[in-house]
Amino acid sequence: LIMSPAMWKWTCLVSHLLLSTTVSPLGRQQPPHPKRPFITFTGEQAEGNFNHLVVDERTGHIYLGAVNRIYKLSSDLKVLVTHETGPDDDNPKCYPPRIVQTCNEPLTPTNNINKMLLIDYKENRLIACGSLYQGICKLLRLDDLFKLGEPFHKKEHYLSGVNESGSVFGVIVSYSNMDDKLFIATAVDGKPEYFPTISSRKLTKNSEADGMFAYVFHDEFVASMIKIPSDTFTIIPDFDIYYIYGFSSGNFVYFLTLQPEMISPPGSTTKEQVYTSKLVRLCKEDTAFNSYVEVPIGCEKNGVEYRLLQAAYLSKAGAILARSLGVGPEDDILFTVFSKGQKRKMKSLDESALCIFVLKNINDRIKDRLQSCYRGEGTLDLAWLKVKDIPCSSALLTIDDNFCGLDMNAPLGVSSMVRGLPIFTEDGDRMTSVIAYVYKNHSLAFVGTKSGKLKK
Repeated sequence: LIMSPAMWKWTCLVSHLLLSTTVSPLGRQQPPHPKRPFITFTGEQAEGNFNHLVVDERTGHIYLGAVNRIYKLSSDLKVLVTHETGPDDDNPKCYPPRIVQTCNEPLTPTNNINKMLLIDYKENRLIACGSLYQGICKLLRLDDLFKLGEPFHKKEHYLSGVNESGSVFGVIVSYSNMDDKLFIATAVDGKPEYFPTISSRKLTKNSEADGMFAYVFHDEFVASMIKIPSDTFTIIPDFDIYYIYGFSSGNFVYFLTLQPEMISPPGSTTKEQVYTSKLVRLCKEDTAFNSYVEVPIGCEKNGVEYRLLQAAYLSKAGAILARSLGVGPEDDILFTVFSKGQKRKMKSLDESALCIFVLKNINDRIKDRLQSCYRGEGTLDLAWLKVKDIPCSSALLTIDDNFCGLDMNAPLGVSSMVRGLPIFTEDGDRMTSVIAYVYKNHSLAFVGTKSGKLKK
């Protein structure tokens, strides 16, 4: 593997931050390779855990989202600029936040955990969203982290009250002749009346514009959002949708999720709660979210089920892998990591699998489901959103690869699981992260493990 100096340095940073230190089986720390030592960076404060990292593909500059800090680093990990984001007096029960109206709850110094970090290349700015004040975002100039804007006056400016760094995922959809869109997906922590679980927002050119983060469309009946019905929480009290990864491809935006559901085990009359990994798909241009479709995904090898999604990454197939899969070298491939089973989200088993999905195959499964539903076959099969089964309605229309839904038969669930192709399993050291790319026609994947190993 040959890397440019800049590529090597930020790859080292990723492995150092996300994958920790390499440890021998006996627990002794291994010294770094004498010819290729790791370059490291340590934050300013003890509580300043690193939450997110993005690299400017044009300059090699690195932006780190931490607790109470945003850092801009050079490609050799020298601090260029630091922007302070907290702590500040707050209380998670204050809704709206106390910066908007007086809150009667006791206020205490509260850390600001970075929950989302995105580079908006078109407007040369960083979108940094934190946990303070029900989850508001700052727009920072890439050059010097100067605050360009911090919308907080409207309820749509509060993204989520969850205080976990992995609770929000955003995807920017860019246009050449109009304002961009930001698709935001978030856990809602039992507050569906406050926060949509997924929505599309306006990303205005002016960082201080009144319409920044406003819903792309919103009227009395329809909006560019999906809310979890409060009835769902009577069935599954701790229901939430956890967003693991997101990306855009072709005419669609995708999110990979983990969510609880109730199932009846074979031979049992009672239901039990399990977790299901699902891919969510939306059309980029669908302002009413009629195109919302969910499809369960998972992996199996030698009779062992791997169903708890841990991480994912979108890459191209590359010529060699493409030939073995029967697809084109530029086809999109999802590299995914699943752990064994599907019952214990918070205590995943160490057995894990690296699996690949051809995105076209998932889209074909979704198209088949859409076609059958519009023939009036089956139900919408999305119990958490509709609470009860609603029959599909018949309609005479042609559903092609880019069909974006109507105000009927939506939102829709796919019942049968799409299975990935297992390419590597690990029984003792759970895989927790993955990145992949094509090098000289080969598909390469780097996987990080629970104990801090980096596998190529």
